[in-house]
Amino acid sequence: MSHAAEAPRGLGTRLIQVASLVLVFALLFAATRAVPEIHEGVGTIAAVGFLLLAGTLMSELVETIRVPHLTGYLLAGIIAGPYVLKLIDHQSVANLGRANALALALIALEGGAELKLDIVRRSLRSLLWATLLQSTLVVIGVSAVFFLLRPMIPFLAPLPSMAVLGVALVWGVLSVTRSPSAALGILSQTRATGPVATFTLTFVMTSDVVVVVLVAACLTVVQPMIDPAGSISMREFQALGRELLGSVALGTTLGLVLAAYMRLVNRQLIVVFLALGFGLSEVMRFLHYDALLAFMVAGFVVQNLSRQGEKFIHAIRRTGSVIYVIFFATAGADLDIPLLRALGPVAVALATTRAIITWGTGRLASHLANDPPSVRKWGWSGLISQAGLALGIGASIAQRFPAFGDSFRALVIATVALNEMIGPILFKLALDRSGETSAAPAPARPSMAPPGIVSS
Repeated sequence: MSHAAEAPRGLGTRLIQVASLVLVFALLFAATRAVPEIHEGVGTIAAVGFLLLAGTLMSELVETIRVPHLTGYLLAGIIAGPYVLKLIDHQSVANLGRANALALALIALEGGAELKLDIVRRSLRSLLWATLLQSTLVVIGVSAVFFLLRPMIPFLAPLPSMAVLGVALVWGVLSVTRSPSAALGILSQTRATGPVATFTLTFVMTSDVVVVVLVAACLTVVQPMIDPAGSISMREFQALGRELLGSVALGTTLGLVLAAYMRLVNRQLIVVFLALGFGLSEVMRFLHYDALLAFMVAGFVVQNLSRQGEKFIHAIRRTGSVIYVIFFATAGADLDIPLLRALGPVAVALATTRAIITWGTGRLASHLANDPPSVRKWGWSGLISQAGLALGIGASIAQRFPAFGDSFRALVIATVALNEMIGPILFKLALDRSGETSAAPAPARPSMAPPGIVSS
């Protein structure tokens, strides 16, 4: 890297960034204390601007200690959120949370567009072994630890052993979820290319399909274990089949429409993405389709059944650069710090167990698949992060089992918070150690750019 490339990141620039970050926090702190009603009306608009600026500055500062940008966004949100400095209130966080649909739509579209057929074919053996073992050994191992930790988990006390076993199995399946958003965030920042980056991207994006099937099957099986009045019904499996087929069909149609639009019109794509993120996501929710799967299929179709793939990815990158910062900063602001403190010991035990089992299973799967040495050593690192999908499953389980659902969801939030903070750091460390991180200077504000593609 040349001196010219390093100059913008010198000591003087860092001091200016620190001063700017302190000034931004101080100004909003003074404003919220002097005019408490600022949270009403303009609170959400102010929160958007603040999180965008503070998240970007924080990400640049944590980069000096080789911590990923994503962690900087989370830290900015945590500090400014309703549980620390209270610069952003709960209502503003809830309002910003509505933008998650747009962020997840962009993430899924890009992730699908990254799944090129030739890469999937080359990685098929690795994907099969990793999917098989991660979907069995992680479920079994984490479920067993959850069951053994029963004395430490208060809401399990009144349940009989068979019901506790059912809850443990649900927790084990939930532990298989990954975070496509976190993986893409790190790959976007580092612009990494190589076996570890390729394996992580293909596995994390395809594993969501497996998780959807596992969750539906598990809930059907454990229903009579947790609720004696319940019974196993084939209707659940039929509904699952309709959901998957409908999501794939809708995603395929959407992908063909997007490819045709980009070829014939190719204008106002930001409006198209907004319509997809906010409008079509709600339609799919109403129809009980999986939006993440549908958008991922759409991106896959654009990439592999048309010549618009690279153009499509660049369009998502331009649209998503701002959304990405706000998405993770809002996630940080939404972390319930008192809850995390109260459930800390159990959450740490469960998160640590999941990480260890994921590491061991990843090493075994890579050995059986005869993966390259770097994947054998570091392929597990991108599988630690959890985020939206795990929280969504936790909320669904809370509704399904109201007797202990709220407490279960609280434990999910606490555990996911730990994985959300630690996972990206591990993945970036692995990419650095495996030599896959790009030597080119990272952009000041990360984009949705896929690994290996540099801004033109």
